Amino acid sequence: MSEALQYAVEMHHVTKTFGKVVANHDVSLELRQGEILALLGENGSGKTTLMNMLSGIYFPDHGEIRVKGRAVTIRSPKNAFDLGIGMIHQHFKLVDVLTAAENIVLGLPGKAVVNRKEINAKVAELAQRYGFEIDPAKKVYNMAVSEKQTVEILKVLYRGADILILDEPTAVLTPQETDKLFAVLRNMKKDGKSIIIITHKLHEVLAISDRVAILRKGEYVGAVNTAETDQAQLTEMMVGRPVSLEIERPAVERGEKRLQVIDLTCLNSDGIKALDNVSFDAYGGEILGVAGIAGSGQKELCEVIAGLYPSIGGSVLYSGSHDGVPVQERILGLKPDEIVKKGISMAFVPEDRLGMGLVAGMDMTDNVMLRSYKSGKGIFVDRKTPRALAEKLIEELEIITPGVETPVGRLSGGNVQKVLLGREIACQPSVLIVAYPVRGLDINSSYRIYDLLNEQKKKGVAVIFIGEDLDVLMQLSDRIMVLCGGKVSGIVDPHKVTKDDIGLMMIHADAGKEIQEKEA
Repeated sequence: MSEALQYAVEMHHVTKTFGKVVANHDVSLELRQGEILALLGENGSGKTTLMNMLSGIYFPDHGEIRVKGRAVTIRSPKNAFDLGIGMIHQHFKLVDVLTAAENIVLGLPGKAVVNRKEINAKVAELAQRYGFEIDPAKKVYNMAVSEKQTVEILKVLYRGADILILDEPTAVLTPQETDKLFAVLRNMKKDGKSIIIITHKLHEVLAISDRVAILRKGEYVGAVNTAETDQAQLTEMMVGRPVSLEIERPAVERGEKRLQVIDLTCLNSDGIKALDNVSFDAYGGEILGVAGIAGSGQKELCEVIAGLYPSIGGSVLYSGSHDGVPVQERILGLKPDEIVKKGISMAFVPEDRLGMGLVAGMDMTDNVMLRSYKSGKGIFVDRKTPRALAEKLIEELEIITPGVETPVGRLSGGNVQKVLLGREIACQPSVLIVAYPVRGLDINSSYRIYDLLNEQKKKGVAVIFIGEDLDVLMQLSDRIMVLCGGKVSGIVDPHKVTKDDIGLMMIHADAGKEIQEKEA
């Protein structure tokens, strides 16, 4: 095989700018045939922009792209598909009311009448070939996140792609689902597919890739063989300096009880109990971690407490003070603005940053103002104060943005999360609920978020931290509550239990009693 044909993709001296912002500068990158290449870099380092040029979403200002040794011009996703390139984006692009198979064939030329039986059989055969688990006839709105991702991957495979780009594919997956995905990727590699995976999770990079390419501030730093590197070296290449991978857990005296949740019960969209008699207390000056496999009730838990989701039973009691006066209120069933009117300072950072937390098309000032516009007097809205706060957040949290007028939807994931968390913290809450706050973030941004949560803890805030990385939960949390199928299987001290203990509690609700007895 000639040298040129050893490469599935070659990108030479590629540059892309957006106004004054240089997303990629003179980047040269190669993907070998039949390899898994991890693309690593901090949020805003230009990884997704680079891959968007390869998949036809953006067109480079300068540089050359070669596919299988031939210089090509990729001006649209259709051009990319014609060259066998398919990208699976972080945010899925599926039609909810259609089935898996219908989404997979959507947009392809075909007969006027769709033979669903034939399509389902073809999709099932393709899924079996690579080890996917999918029901071709299942509607997307009934699917878990991992199933939706499977549909996205099968969609590009069905179109004949042999070069696949996966943008943060494990950001919303449980460890078990991630293992299944990696098994599928290895099967695809054996079949001769060439794969680029964008991720921030270093242990996953080391587990799945053959080589690692690193970008820093839009420029190519270099590539290393995965077998010859480790997390410390990759982090230093990414950030440009050595970074400690230890997460601090400052010792803070536990304060007053802020929240008391008693027998909380609610149903999911299918009428099944998402939360089943959940009870726990949250105290000022502590971080209460919440662990559980996806769909164990974490989403419903924080949304019920925040007044965004209905319950069918139980109660939530808040204790605190307002203007120096003690406050004790039942908040279950109250809407968010009703909670605020009662003088309760509670902040919620949802997992869906741009769907529930922020408005993608609005700039930082307007997104900050979403928290305060109702408190204004008169017919004119105060924009001066929110703008000043937005500028303060940019400086203090090192948010990378062209300015406060830039729509937040154009910022990288880490910067979007800093905007959301910064806005909520600026309200000086006594209870802070955060759901998956570092999902999809690089190491630097993740550790900045951990620092912010610890700062709130030191201020006496009760922090409820819903996470997916057990190592992080155990290092950061003062106590961990484990949910299994909507039930509390136990609340444990991370100093006294192992990661395996918590993993067991996540899949067996009854395991908590035995582990808690061992802990005692």
